[in-house]
Amino acid sequence: MNVLAIQQRLTALGYNPGPLDGVWGPTTRKAVIAFQTAKKLSQDGVVGPKTLAALNAAATGGGVQATPLTVGEPVWVQEGRRRLGLHESNPALKAFLKSDGKTLGDPERLPWCGDFVETCIRLVLPDEILPANPYFARNWLAVGVKCPEPVVGCIAVFERGPNAGHVGFVVGQDKTYLSILGGNQSNSVSVSRIAKSRALGYRWPKTAGAITVAPMAAATGDITTNEA
Repeated sequence: MNVLAIQQRLTALGYNPGPLDGVWGPTTRKAVIAFQTAKKLSQDGVVGPKTLAALNAAATGGGVQATPLTVGEPVWVQEGRRRLGLHESNPALKAFLKSDGKTLGDPERLPWCGDFVETCIRLVLPDEILPANPYFARNWLAVGVKCPEPVVGCIAVFERGPNAGHVGFVVGQDKTYLSILGGNQSNSVSVSRIAKSRALGYRWPKTAGAITVAPMAAATGDITTNEA
């Protein structure tokens, strides 16, 4: 779902999400929690299906003229998309990887796909329990809850040789490939196609609420076979 549209809806309903900037920050999350409290919903700060329906119902009942909010890419994916194209040598990327208070280190010297996923999740889902070592891609197989199949925004973990791995977010698929928004893909934040046959599992953040099935785009991006 569109973060700016959520912020605009909250503002129209009398809740303060902070600047209308399309960024899912602490103030926007607090506004969602305040709305959930008023509507006697689970106060998780996540705009899941029930909160989305309540936001639409509140607008209609309150006379707010607005296009209905719809399910789309989760906020952690939108957080990652804002960094698309950043190369591992870019100071802006290095600053982003440090912005959650933790970092693996220099992305020019170390594999940083797990660092990218960790930062996206921590910034928008601060209560999510993450791996003790989130920089080892296969550790993400124990995060959240299992997705029986890939859905938009789920965390996908891939094998990369007998012991190594890769991790990113699903944003599209076709019969053979998944489109993955991730870091350390061609040394940058990008959307790449990775073979489904390499997938070890799919996970959904527990604090994001029920697994949300949004429309899945077709697979796009260059095909990658080794994200070293």
